[in-house]
Amino acid sequence: MSTSAAPTAGTPGGGESTVPAGNPRGRVVLASLIGTSIEFYDFYIYATAASLVFPTLFFPNAEDPTTQLLSSFAVFGVAFVARPVGSVLFGHFGDRIGRKATLVASLLTMGVATVLIGLIPAASTPGWAVAAPAVLVLCRFCQGLGLGGEWSGAALLATENAPEGKRAIYGTFPQLGAPIGFILANTVFIALSTSLTPEQFAAWGWRIPFLASAVLVIVGLWVRLSLLETPAFRKVLEAEAVSRVPVARVFRTSWRQIISGTFIMLATYALFYLMTTFTLNYGVAPTAPTDGSPAGLGYEKIDFLWMLIVGVVFFGIFTLASGPMAEKFGRRKHLIWVTVAIIVFGGLFVPLFAAGHVGVQTLLILGFTLMGLTFGPMAAVLPELFPANVRYTGSGIAYNLSSVLGAAVAPFIAVWLWAEAGGSPVLVGVYLSAMAVITLVALLLTHETRDVDYAENVGA
Repeated sequence: MSTSAAPTAGTPGGGESTVPAGNPRGRVVLASLIGTSIEFYDFYIYATAASLVFPTLFFPNAEDPTTQLLSSFAVFGVAFVARPVGSVLFGHFGDRIGRKATLVASLLTMGVATVLIGLIPAASTPGWAVAAPAVLVLCRFCQGLGLGGEWSGAALLATENAPEGKRAIYGTFPQLGAPIGFILANTVFIALSTSLTPEQFAAWGWRIPFLASAVLVIVGLWVRLSLLETPAFRKVLEAEAVSRVPVARVFRTSWRQIISGTFIMLATYALFYLMTTFTLNYGVAPTAPTDGSPAGLGYEKIDFLWMLIVGVVFFGIFTLASGPMAEKFGRRKHLIWVTVAIIVFGGLFVPLFAAGHVGVQTLLILGFTLMGLTFGPMAAVLPELFPANVRYTGSGIAYNLSSVLGAAVAPFIAVWLWAEAGGSPVLVGVYLSAMAVITLVALLLTHETRDVDYAENVGA
């Protein structure tokens, strides 16, 4: 069935305030941005707590501090195992009933799980020695489910409403939720850490960011419930091309694209979680530990969190900058050059970490700049690999399978490599470069997607 395109911004008959299907441009941007900001805020407050307080709160019986930290990061990784499950679950409904309703469900799943984490008693509470870490694992799994369904839906909300030639630009707005969520989460932790005593923070202060996410979720739901369905999915309905089992269809018709998308994202994931979780642990670890743990840089936690936030500001700036670059040069060429830069960056870990405060801050700024340049275009690149009737499922599976390979194990491997190297980050840098080489190969084997038939390709 043929359909005519609705007026778009910047085209004859289109107003400057609207995009296809009647969704106002500002509402599309806000809905895609606020949802991912909330989801990533929820996700990162766990990541920060996993480094700062969870090792002793939930794993007090571990043999030593390193084992406590590894246990905390193992639970951190549970969410990444859940994310592909979430992409299949929410992708099924996103490709069958629509993007809007599914995005509301994913936001609720993440929000409820996050609030519950803030209510779990510590493992030292009588009767909770086993139950506390078990409930933490369950809630972390639900966080992963929610984020697994959130990203692809937000990406489609932005790109399927984008004017022609601006998909990569619109796609940067849901990506911007990652730096915004990170800055918000860590600013809250800094405020609490500076206003409370260490005892107060460990006893109850850490719970506040988790409980406060309930307010953010309500705001996100209000914005998303006011949206119309995307025009691309409406065309799927009109063409009667809805897939009965999207996950089966996408693996049958688009399995090569799933593999390509998974490895295209690999370096992005490895880079981000090394730049956040590993650098935080390495930065605040004592320079001369007495408990057998590997040596670090000896920064105060608050000081290093501020350094991370400075780096993440560059993450946000270059996430936005990457959209116009990916439109001008093409997604593939842009990502190839950024990936080559990540390979080189992995070799700078030792000299920059050894160059004092300026060197460490430079490393964080460079790393997060590269993160913005590689992460920004992904909301356009991955969905462009798939037709509209399996786009939610396909892009979500690729994105979240990559999270398992590139992010779930990255903090754990980094801590192990750091210890194996006697406190040096040299092997961590080599690990990052190796992940980037794999991504480079995937990009070289993949065709450019900038000019694919995105709106009219309704079924495979």
